[in-house]
Amino acid sequence: MEGLGLLWSIIIGIAAGAMAGWIMKGRGFGILVNLIVGLLGSLLGGWIYGLLGFSTSSILGVLLMSVVGAVVLLWIVSLFRRNV
Repeated sequence: MEGLGLLWSIIIGIAAGAMAGWIMKGRGFGILVNLIVGLLGSLLGGWIYGLLGFSTSSILGVLLMSVVGAVVLLWIVSLFRRNV
């Protein structure tokens, strides 16, 4: 089942990256980078939720957590891009 968990994580991360790109309209970096950011945002979202004491086990909850992390990550990346 670990392989399926990894596959679901990748699929949810890609979906989160796409949604974060739509939410952060004008601050995205193209579909490929947004998808990669979605994958990394899933990790960041999990960390943020852990800090806040939240926990989720449903697919929708994990998707929301991933989107939050991806939006935060896109926002951080856009700050560095603007300054360079």
